[in-house]
Amino acid sequence: MRRSSISLLPLIWIVIGVVVAATHHFFDHVSTIGAILSAIIAVILWPLILLGVKIAIII
Repeated sequence: MRRSSISLLPLIWIVIGVVVAATHHFFDHVSTIGAILSAIIAVILWPLILLGVKIAIII
C-alpha cells in the first residue's frame, strides 16, 4: 500500500517565515491589501528579510 504524505520542508519553510515576518512586524498593520500582500511575500521570502531586504507592496 502506498501512503500519501506531505513533505515537511514546505511546512517548516512557512512556519519559519511566519515567525520571521512576525518578529519584523509585518503582521502589525494588515488593514490594507498592500500590507497583506507584503506580509504574504515576507512569509514566502523570509531569507531575504534576514538579509536586510525591505519588502513593501504599495497599492
